[in-house]
Amino acid sequence: MSKYLFCLCLIMVCTITAQDKVKAPFDIDANYFYGTILEHNPDIAHLITAHPQGVMLSFNQKTIGKHEWERLYGYPDYGFSFIHQDMKNTYLGENYSIYGHLNFYFFNDNLQFRVGQGIAITTNPYDRNTNYVNNAYGSRLLSSTYLKINYKKSNIIQNLGVEGGVSIIHYSNASSKAPNNSTNTFAFNIGVNYSLQQNELTEPLVTDKDLKYTEPLAYILAFRAGSNETDVIGSGRFPFYTFSAFVSKRINKKSSLQLGVDAFFAEFLKEYVKYQSIAFPENGIQGDEDWKRLGVAFGHELHIGKLSLLTHLGYYVYYPFEYQGRWYNRIGLQYMVYKNFFVATTVKSHGATAEGVEFGVGLKI
Repeated sequence: MSKYLFCLCLIMVCTITAQDKVKAPFDIDANYFYGTILEHNPDIAHLITAHPQGVMLSFNQKTIGKHEWERLYGYPDYGFSFIHQDMKNTYLGENYSIYGHLNFYFFNDNLQFRVGQGIAITTNPYDRNTNYVNNAYGSRLLSSTYLKINYKKSNIIQNLGVEGGVSIIHYSNASSKAPNNSTNTFAFNIGVNYSLQQNELTEPLVTDKDLKYTEPLAYILAFRAGSNETDVIGSGRFPFYTFSAFVSKRINKKSSLQLGVDAFFAEFLKEYVKYQSIAFPENGIQGDEDWKRLGVAFGHELHIGKLSLLTHLGYYVYYPFEYQGRWYNRIGLQYMVYKNFFVATTVKSHGATAEGVEFGVGLKI
């Protein structure tokens, strides 16, 4: 499932690239990192035995202000990156991952903040016969997100520069297959960068006055789907479907606020109800409880050209069966493909526990 998440990110980045006909500068960087796996869940404590390390390689395409979103965010970069991480644990093995990423700059472009989303292949996933100790990665193919904050100094010696900072690297299959306790690595990184072209910026930055912008209320209809598995190993994957209706209000050029409802139809939960009634009859579960859920959600949409970042926080108002709590959250990417039609990929979670990756289409009216 996670491979589709990366494909969508790749399409989005390539589309942005195709829009920029002006030849813009770009650079490459290479970083070594060394860190530790955070014990976000006591169930993975036995997998934290040493300090993981690895390398990050990146290609960064500069923006020069041709499009308003470039000036709006202070000329960010977009590009691709590769990470190889040795988890320094026999049962976790090594991870190889590729990403699409965005870089944002602060403090006279010396501080870089990067967010990357992609897919990873792990060399030693869970296997009930040969690797039952690895309860972090239930599948060979994982989704991965990483954040990096760097002090970056370019062109110190001609086109060569240096950089260093901290990173957080997350690996998970978003509950597409159990087990899925995931890992989060906190690491220090240091490296070099090399500028391959240098051009002057062509457009002025957007001022605070330019940010003032509103639109009439918009109505959003979306359909999302995917497949997932409960925490019960071997219970099998089942499809899920989500129907959403939201009202959206654009408050400025960067942000929209949203309010709406979600109707959830998750087949895995239907099977989980049956399982609980048979495996734990002392809990009083009959097996015919309703597995459908209805939630209300408040959200924010951060606009970056045709691409946007969605964040939703919801609460189940119809919740006949207890499963991971009544609050849920959603985060992901949305892209306006044509006029009012969009595609999206999001992760629905309960706190830090992912329920599944949602692949969606929708209309904004």
